[in-house]
Amino acid sequence: MKPMEGQVRIPAGCAIAAVISRSGERMSGEGIVNAMRPMHDRSNGLGGGFAAYGIYPEYRDFYALHLFFDSRDTRKTCEAMLKEGFEIYKSEHIPTRKIPQITDEPICWRYFVAPLKSVLSELQLDEKEYVVRTVMKINTTIPGAYVFSSGKNMGAFKAVGFPEDVGRYYRLEEYAGYCWTAHGRYPTNTPGWWGGAHPFVLLDWSVVHNGEISSYDANRRFIEMFGYRCTLQTDTEVITYIMDHLIRRQGLTPGEAASVVAAPFWSTIENKTDLLDKEKHIYLRTLFPSLLVTGPFSIVLGFTGGLMALNDRLKLRSMVVGEKDDRVFIASEEAAIRILEPDAENIWAPAGGEPVIVRVKEGVQL
Repeated sequence: MKPMEGQVRIPAGCAIAAVISRSGERMSGEGIVNAMRPMHDRSNGLGGGFAAYGIYPEYRDFYALHLFFDSRDTRKTCEAMLKEGFEIYKSEHIPTRKIPQITDEPICWRYFVAPLKSVLSELQLDEKEYVVRTVMKINTTIPGAYVFSSGKNMGAFKAVGFPEDVGRYYRLEEYAGYCWTAHGRYPTNTPGWWGGAHPFVLLDWSVVHNGEISSYDANRRFIEMFGYRCTLQTDTEVITYIMDHLIRRQGLTPGEAASVVAAPFWSTIENKTDLLDKEKHIYLRTLFPSLLVTGPFSIVLGFTGGLMALNDRLKLRSMVVGEKDDRVFIASEEAAIRILEPDAENIWAPAGGEPVIVRVKEGVQL
C-alpha cells in the first residue's frame, strides 16, 4: 500500500549539493552521486541531475552542447541548423547504461562545436551571444529538440528519476571534474519531465534550486524582453537567464548579481553605515527591480572556476556549507556533506541573502 499524504517526509522539498576544489583537482562523479542518497526523501523521482566542470579538457576550446531529441529525424533537422553556424568537431551519443529505474529515454546526444568566424563577423556578435541565440532558437523552433547544456569544458546530465539513479544512468563515475553540483527534484506546481529536471544551464552558468519562485511571471516577462525564452516549463529556468543577463551582459560580479536576486530590504539598506555600500545597493535595487526573486529558495550557481550559494532573504530553505583542506561543500543537509567528506570542518549555515562565493585559485588551468 502506497503511503498517504502526510505519511511522506518532505522536509522543505528538493535536495541540492555541490563540491568544488580550490586547487582545481578533478574528482570522480561517484562522490556527488553518493552524496544525494541520504537526501533521497527530498525527491519524488520526477527529476534528478548534475552539472560538472572540467570534464572535457581535451575539448576545452569547444562548446559542449548536450541535447535531448525525440527522434532521429529531429536530430537530423537540428544538425542541419547547427552546420549553418558552427564547425562540428565531434558528434556522439552521451554514454548511458540501461537501468530499470530510468524509462522513456529520449535520444541523449552531444556535440562539440565552435562558431564559424565568418558567421560571427557577418552578424557582429561575440561567440557567447551567438551560442545563447542558437540555444534559444533550437528550443523554440525545433519541436522535440532541447539544448540542456551549452558551456565549455562542462556539462549537465539530467533525467526523470531519483538523482542517484540518474548518476548511474549517465555513468558519472567515469567523469572527473573540479566542481560538481547536484539536484533531486520534488516538483510542486510544474511537470516532471527530462528537460524540466535541474540543473538549468546556459553557457557555463548552471543553477540548482530548492524552493518556489513567486515572482516568476514578473521575472520572466522582464528577461524575455532581452531575447531569452523560458521553454522548459519550470520556474528555475528563469534564474539561469537572470544570472547570464546580469553577469555576462551587464558586467556585474556574482556578488552584485546576488544583491539583485536576493536584494536587501529597503529598511536594511537605509540602516547601512558604509556609504558606498549603501549607494551600491540603492543603485542595484533601483536599476533591476523586476529581477528581484521572491519566495523561498536556496540555489547554487555554478560557473567556470567557481560556485555561489545563495538563500532567499528570509532563509526559508535549508542550506549548509563545510570545508576540508582545499575543498568546499554545499548541501541542503549536513548528512550529504559527511558522505563527501566525513571529516568536514567549519559546518555552518549561510545567512539569508548573503552569498557564499568560492573560486578556484588564480592561475590554475581549467
